[in-house]
Amino acid sequence: MARPENDARTGSPVRGRHDRLPLLFAVVLGGAGLGYRLVMLLLDVPPSNSDEATMGLAALHISEGRHWPAFFYGQHYMGTLEAYLAAPIVAWLGPSVLALRLPLLLLYTAFLALLWLLTRWLYSPWLATFTVGLLALGSDRILKNQLIAGGGYPEINPLGVLLLLLAVALALGRIRRRTVGYAAWGLVAGVLVWDNWLIMPYLAAAGVLLLAADRRQVLRRGGRDGVALLGGLLLGAAPMLVHAVDTGRDPFSVFLGLSGGGQAGSADRLYGGVIFGLPMGTGMCAPSHCQPWQLWWGLAYPVLLVAAGVLAWRGLRRTTGGVTGPGRDVEPDGPRVWSADRVRQAARLALVGAAGASLVSYALSSAAGATPVESARYLHCLLISTPAVLWPLWRLAGRSDGRDGDGGPRRAYRIGARATLAGVIGTALVATTGLVGQAADYQRLAEQRRDLVATLRADGVRHVYADYWTCNNITFATGEEIVCAVLGEDLRAGLDRYLPYRDDVNRAPRPTFVLPEGSTVSAAVSGHLTGEGIDPQARHVAGYDIYQPRERGGLPRP
Repeated sequence: MARPENDARTGSPVRGRHDRLPLLFAVVLGGAGLGYRLVMLLLDVPPSNSDEATMGLAALHISEGRHWPAFFYGQHYMGTLEAYLAAPIVAWLGPSVLALRLPLLLLYTAFLALLWLLTRWLYSPWLATFTVGLLALGSDRILKNQLIAGGGYPEINPLGVLLLLLAVALALGRIRRRTVGYAAWGLVAGVLVWDNWLIMPYLAAAGVLLLAADRRQVLRRGGRDGVALLGGLLLGAAPMLVHAVDTGRDPFSVFLGLSGGGQAGSADRLYGGVIFGLPMGTGMCAPSHCQPWQLWWGLAYPVLLVAAGVLAWRGLRRTTGGVTGPGRDVEPDGPRVWSADRVRQAARLALVGAAGASLVSYALSSAAGATPVESARYLHCLLISTPAVLWPLWRLAGRSDGRDGDGGPRRAYRIGARATLAGVIGTALVATTGLVGQAADYQRLAEQRRDLVATLRADGVRHVYADYWTCNNITFATGEEIVCAVLGEDLRAGLDRYLPYRDDVNRAPRPTFVLPEGSTVSAAVSGHLTGEGIDPQARHVAGYDIYQPRERGGLPRP
């Protein structure tokens, strides 16, 4: 864990035979994490939902050349990158959850590889390997974020790391064709702006780092690098810009409008956003709940984040004599303005600042207090800053200058840091085993859905009214052989993501009603049919009440 020797030109650890061992371990650990996720995927874990089915329908439409949606159906924000990635596989294998999720395994692999490289550059090879090992584990919340193609989560972390990696590489002069590097940075940034704005703190941090460390290069040579960056940004964000022009809807104002309001108190937000939200959102808790002892991470994380920020700030001042003072490695005719060590310290500070901004913005939102379990997904980007948060512990755990022998406070600090690192791994491992124990329940849920679809197909059903969380699952699983419209509890139209389905079902002479067994909406439909004197064929299949009216009149029409 000792600090490695760094290359004087690039500032990254020197490569050699001692660097191959951590890389080998990282490959093994990363492969184990990928294998674990593949097994969970084949076991129908985590469970699919209607939002993922909606993304699947977008992929189906893209694969058939029918539509080219810029955003998730039914809204004017959150890009459909996952649908475009899955479309070729859906065209090949047909509509299935597996087809949707296979590209996400590649995104997870890219996330581990890119974060290992970034951590190696900024910290040490062995910390990079430790980080990969930690992220190879996966709780219920983590796998839902990484493997459900519900829009905006699986892709933002690998792209966010890539953005930071490009910024560091450009600042260090490691990219020879710099104009291409700036264009690539702009392209990735543009895609993220289109796709999901949860990554904005990391995008801003990478942008500030790039411009602060390499601003002369951006502005010189007739502005060619700046033009390349801007061109890449516009190209990446093109789907969002074209959609805004076509519809007249500004996605910026739409998204900002969603973040306001709410009645949760400050204490609820502090607990849901920090004390509970951090362990839940970073993979330290069991499915849908945290044990009291697991909340220790919610207290330790902010302390470690502050410590990491202090270390990075002190390192930045030490390398320059001040943020704007002397000591820079200025090369008037070369590509780099800052010294390698200053770039490294600034990048560490960027990781800390982005994590802090993400955490504070979430803790201030009403979602943190109102729905802390599901809303913990909004902290998904914090995984990018994992090495920054672990660095203070790693530094203490490996520090030994021999001045205090085998005793004294330094030894106690080392033991405490190593015990804390072991606690981090142990807590994440317990959370991972909690998901494994839940896998059988998730499999039963997937089997019930398959039984439901098989029953509807056997009955020749083509048009269905169902609740939101069932509707698009049926339509996607059948490749639109059965189309569904959402029915609200008041028997009015619910949230139909794709409006043509509602029109098709409304025109059907005798649509079937498929509703969760014993639910409020099922009771409302049963009561309505009875009141209209309609005697439907009613039965219970796979946890659902199915009503098939024999005549047309008197049916509820949303």
